[in-house]
Amino acid sequence: MKILNILVRRCLPLDRFDPAVAFHEALIGQKARLRFDYPEYGLKLAQVASILFIAGPPESLAPFVATHATFFVDDIEGYARHLPVLGVEVLDRPKAVPTGWNMLVRHPDGTLVEYVEHRDKHPADRLSDESYPVRLFAR
Repeated sequence: MKILNILVRRCLPLDRFDPAVAFHEALIGQKARLRFDYPEYGLKLAQVASILFIAGPPESLAPFVATHATFFVDDIEGYARHLPVLGVEVLDRPKAVPTGWNMLVRHPDGTLVEYVEHRDKHPADRLSDESYPVRLFAR
């Protein structure tokens, strides 16, 4: 099992979604890698680099604003079994979502994290080992 990438989340109203995505695409120099509607919740989502934009009306955003980050993983069911051993509370078990599967957990420090496994794997979902060229601790 491996954490492939970590996204920061930015929740905003629908009328600020397109300008925010366009600004970050220009700033970072990268088009949105992912862009889709989540009609079940009345949301729009886009990923630019390591930012996940989630937009919708306040009542639709309410369940999502408290979540601090999204962790892409290679085996969501494996994490669902293993995380409780580490003291993680699984709040919502893995379920199907438009991109694959997700679950919501609370880490021991109180951080709420969405874990996601994409159905269609994409190289942009994975941080390369070159992203961290300096090891802070020897093994």
